[in-house]
Amino acid sequence: VIITKNKLVTRDIDLLSELARYDAAMVFVSVTSLDNELARELEPRASQPQRRLAAIQQLAAAGIPTGTLVAPVIPGLTDHEIPAILSAVAAAGAKHAGYVSLRLPYGVAPLFEEWLTLHRPLQKEKILNRVRGMREGKLNDPNFGSRMRGEGAYAQQIADLFSFSCRKAGL
Repeated sequence: VIITKNKLVTRDIDLLSELARYDAAMVFVSVTSLDNELARELEPRASQPQRRLAAIQQLAAAGIPTGTLVAPVIPGLTDHEIPAILSAVAAAGAKHAGYVSLRLPYGVAPLFEEWLTLHRPLQKEKILNRVRGMREGKLNDPNFGSRMRGEGAYAQQIADLFSFSCRKAGL
C-alpha cells in the first residue's frame, strides 16, 4: 500500500497496474483540504487538491485499487470539509477511505503553534483547545488505539461525520 500526497505516483501507473492484477498494490492519496490556499499553506511542497483528485482518477481508471486518507483532520480548521472531500474522492474513483486526527508529538507541536500564529491567529486558541479536548488536555496522545482518532465528544463527532459521509459517498 502506498500512501502519498503527491500526483507523482501516477508516473508508475504501469507498474502499479501490473501489481494490482495480482492484488499486490493499492494507493491511498491523502487529501487534507479542498481549499487551494489552505492546502498551499499547510503542505507547500505537496500536490494541490485538484492534482490529487486527478491522480485518484488516473489510478482508478488504470484498475488500481484506490482510496484516500483525510489526514490530518484538524479540528476547528478542516473537519468541516470531510463530507466534501469524501464526495470529491468518490467522484474521482476512490473506493476506500480513512482518516487521522491531527497529532502533535514532540517538536511538531511548537511548529504547528507557530504556523497557527502566522496563518490563522484568530483561530489559534479554538483549534488548540479542540485538539486538547480530544487528547485529554494535551496536544498529543501517544497511546495505541487513541492516538490516531482522539477521544471525547469532539473526536466522536468527527468519527460520526466521517462514517456518515463515507456511507453517503459510497466509500
